[in-house]
Order: sequence, then C-alpha cells, then structure tokens
Amino acid sequence: MNNKPVTEKASFAAGCFWHVQEEFDKVKGVVKTTVGYSGGQTKNPTYEKVCSGTTGHAETILVEFDPKVVSYDQLLDVFWKIHDPTQFGGQGVDIGEQYRSAIFYHNDAQKEAALKSKARLEASHTFRRPILTIIEPSKEFYKAEEYHQEYNKKMRNKGSF
Repeated sequence: MNNKPVTEKASFAAGCFWHVQEEFDKVKGVVKTTVGYSGGQTKNPTYEKVCSGTTGHAETILVEFDPKVVSYDQLLDVFWKIHDPTQFGGQGVDIGEQYRSAIFYHNDAQKEAALKSKARLEASHTFRRPILTIIEPSKEFYKAEEYHQEYNKKMRNKGSF
C-alpha cells in the first residue's frame, strides 16, 4: 500500500530564496521545498545570470504540500508574513528584479485564492504602502544549483551561522 501523500505545488518569490525555503520548511504539511528560478525568459538560467538582471527570473521557492494537512490559503498567509510585499525591486538589502515579490499560480483555483488573499491584505491596511506583489501563471521552474538547496541548514550544520 502506498502511504505517500498526494501533493500539490505552489510557487512563491519573496526575496532571497534561502530564507523563504527555511520558512516554508517549518510548515506542517509541506512535503518538500526546492529553490530555483521562475518568471523569466531565459532557458536554464544560472545563479550568476539571474543576478545579472538579464533573465527576468525571480528567486523562487517551489513548495510541494499535502492539501489534507495544509491549505493553499495557509501557504499564502505564510508568504505574506515572511517578506515586505510593498517593496519594489527587492527585499531589504537584496536589491534587484530577482528578489521581487511574486506568486506564480499553478491553476485557476490558486489564481483566485491569491487574488482574494491580496485583496484582503490590501483592505486590512496592514501596510501603509501599496502591495506590489505580482500574481501570474507559473511558467517553467528551473531548479537552482545544488549549493543553494537548503543553504541555511547547510551553513548551520557547518557551524557557519
């Protein structure tokens, strides 16, 4: 008998993907996270190319989750809490298009949920500035180089943090 859960995918860009991956890894029901690049026009981008600002990609986290344990709406709540969606062209000291705030939806239900979630957040006036998060269809996701995967965890294990 197969006990592996049926999973769905969600994709978010919220600044440097190292922090974003770490936050989503804490969520019960998240089965796997992968850091990579989405939203650009260049095939098979490298980290160096993405950082050059010429590919159009954002540092993105691909989240595989068990919808019986955690809902897409709950993942959206995490997304809004872990970054500043009002900041254009970066997050904190990380400046550049690759650090933009974006939700890359995988189906119409995710699109509707993301739009409603953003509208609720705007109506709440939690932020004094407008929310600049882009909501667009998920395109090709390119997995980042292996040294980026679970980077913060690797650094802690080395004693670098």
